[in-house]
Amino acid sequence: MKILVQKFGGTSVANLECMRKVLLKVRQGLDRGYKVVCVLSARAGETNRLLALASEWSQTPDLSESDVLVSTGEQVSIALFSMLLKDAGIKARSMLGWQIPIITDTSFGSARIHEINAEVLKKNLEEYDVLVVAGFQGVTEDGRITTLGRGGSDTSAVALAAVLDSCECEIYTDVNGVYTTDPNICSSARKIDKISYDEMLEMASQGAKVLHIRSVEFAKKYKVPVHVRSTFSDDPGTLVTQEDSTMEALLVSGIAFDKDQARVTLHGLPDVPGIAAAIFGPLSEAGILVDMIVQNTSLDGHTDITFTVSRKELKKTLELMNEVAKKTGATEVAHDVNVAKISAIGVGMRNHSGVAARAFSALNREGINILMISTSEIKITILIEEKYLELAVRILHDTFGLDWDIN
Repeated sequence: MKILVQKFGGTSVANLECMRKVLLKVRQGLDRGYKVVCVLSARAGETNRLLALASEWSQTPDLSESDVLVSTGEQVSIALFSMLLKDAGIKARSMLGWQIPIITDTSFGSARIHEINAEVLKKNLEEYDVLVVAGFQGVTEDGRITTLGRGGSDTSAVALAAVLDSCECEIYTDVNGVYTTDPNICSSARKIDKISYDEMLEMASQGAKVLHIRSVEFAKKYKVPVHVRSTFSDDPGTLVTQEDSTMEALLVSGIAFDKDQARVTLHGLPDVPGIAAAIFGPLSEAGILVDMIVQNTSLDGHTDITFTVSRKELKKTLELMNEVAKKTGATEVAHDVNVAKISAIGVGMRNHSGVAARAFSALNREGINILMISTSEIKITILIEEKYLELAVRILHDTFGLDWDIN
């Protein structure tokens, strides 16, 4: 049995006209001899509407009940689309997360998949040509509905492709693929034909919104080729796959950026063993993700530590850090929300030197000050003032020649 997994995002199922275009993509899969597992998101704007509804009823909505509520968005999508398929003469049925089941942990709102019963899916595919599966949702061992977090339908699709040994997973959206940077900021941005899992992971983690980071982690772990395509065109899109030698020839593959950044600094900390643990332990326990970290050189037995968090986590972070300051004797807790990070990403960095120097020199020529720096084997990330972000994106995109067509 040849199985193809196709995932369609919220804009792809927004209305009847859009769903008819989805129907054409599913037919193309059937015409190629596949059984199709079609994973759908909630219709565009529906999840936000449901979350707003929860906030009307409760000042602090219970996460488990919120999952019950927001998961209905996908249920509407799969029911409507299954009706469309059946009217077109296609043997299809809808399936919710608990019907498969897709077993997750109990982290309501951001659950992680533990297990998927592939046999149930395969048995149903013997009877039906298309299974329309609700993305974004799962169920705990004791039967509680969970959701996988924003972008979770991507993760649902790749996880299904992995357990079904699907030859490929197609992620359909409203863009033609993965670009060297955001075309809305840089008009010379170019669509990438093929990108490695590692590069896509870095781009997703640094702000690129095309694929959910956990879906890329799944794809890499289980070696699932992922094709990112547009529902509304026949463009071949971008293939996310294993690294090959041709990818290393390109120094930088893309420029990613993230405006959802806040910088926090603890001044006057005693420079003694355990001080970092005193700061980052409470943040970890609160589930707050810390990104960039810099510790200044000790002066007179005291130091400063600066780190970045999501702006959504800033209020809670400051509450925790004020408590830490009292316990450690830090002189001040300062913060700044007018910052953004920009990253140059490429597997070619492994074998080429001077990438950081080129990036720093290019920004310096435009008078853009660098606030913080972090690096990995295939990434250089720089924190700058937010007002310079769009200029910096265009500068680095041009510096590394990403507008050149290398095909």
